[in-house]
Amino acid sequence: MIQPTRTLTDKFFLFIKGLAMGAANKVPGVSGGVVAFVAGFYEEFIYSFQKFNLKAVKLLLNGRFKSFYTYINGRFLTLLLAGMVVSFFSVSKILDYFIQQKELYVWAAFFGMILGSIYYIAKDFDYWRRDTILFCILGVIVGASLSYLNPAKENDNLLFVFFCGIISVSGMTLPGLSGSFILILIGNYVLLLVDSVNALYDTLVNLIQWDLEPIQSPERIRLLKILTVFTLGSVVGLVSLSHLLSYVLKKFKNSTTSIILGFIIGSLGVVWPWKQNIYKYSPNGEILLDSSGEKVIANYQRYMPSFDTLETWIAIGFVIFGIAIVLWLEWYGHKTRTNE
Repeated sequence: MIQPTRTLTDKFFLFIKGLAMGAANKVPGVSGGVVAFVAGFYEEFIYSFQKFNLKAVKLLLNGRFKSFYTYINGRFLTLLLAGMVVSFFSVSKILDYFIQQKELYVWAAFFGMILGSIYYIAKDFDYWRRDTILFCILGVIVGASLSYLNPAKENDNLLFVFFCGIISVSGMTLPGLSGSFILILIGNYVLLLVDSVNALYDTLVNLIQWDLEPIQSPERIRLLKILTVFTLGSVVGLVSLSHLLSYVLKKFKNSTTSIILGFIIGSLGVVWPWKQNIYKYSPNGEILLDSSGEKVIANYQRYMPSFDTLETWIAIGFVIFGIAIVLWLEWYGHKTRTNE
């Protein structure tokens, strides 16, 4: 499962896959786990985080850093996580810009990627039995129902923020289940992935400029504390979910694959390109804005497109482009596995 050696090209593309996972995880409705699943490194990703256990802690405490790094598949995780971190502060920002400027086309590309992912998983799955069909249907129901839930109110209780951290990594570990979209539903997407992240960015800028006064403001301290707890919850969630999924993949691989396929099919409703944003309003009837001055999205209203417009056909072109990206990832993943 764990690849002992990788060529320079493999390392480069693993970093690119990390960029893709990071960008996908930030977009509500899109799951970074789908990227891992389709690109062929999902199981290695899960099993690598499973290595964060008591043995790893002992190696670390005994100062055996090289052994610790090898034991947790450090080369793989370093490249992948480096790509995700870089993506969070670069690619995802570019993605945010295109969502603002050409939202329909971005969603169309993601919709195509989801369609391609469904094809990729289903074409080689030959274990359709009564139980796997039921698990797939269950996954579809859960995935589809999420898109019709009404978002809750924002909650900055630190225990709840810790729980949000655990939930947020679901998009990395469970293909088809978007952690960002779940954060929207439980009301904390703006607080945790916009306001607190912006607070960290502003703090780093202030430190570079040696301007300490803004950092000492109660609001800045509150947001940094929230981000710290959220990050801790994310780490705990990632490690614990990886252990659980590692066990499930070993014992119930076919059932797990079928329910993942169901999740991904159900997520099509969330990433449907033709939709209008439903914004959050204040008690005074004004649209709420986040710390960046952007309108806060509460949910989406979906509609069928008109095939008489050029815009619709361009969007369909982007759907095809999204499918092509997944097919290319499949081809490259197959080529990599064949050459091992």
